[in-house]
Amino acid sequence: MNKEVKSKEKVNHKHFDKGQIFVKIMAGFLALLMVLATGATLIFALMG
Repeated sequence: MNKEVKSKEKVNHKHFDKGQIFVKIMAGFLALLMVLATGATLIFALMG
């Protein structure tokens, strides 16, 4: 019975890791967009 419980936990853990990787990629992408938007705003503010 302990082996069955451990195997189920491993399957759920693998699925959780895929979701966690996706969330980290999306968070990084959004952070990059924020940095680019801030840089563009500063450039246009200094030019104008």
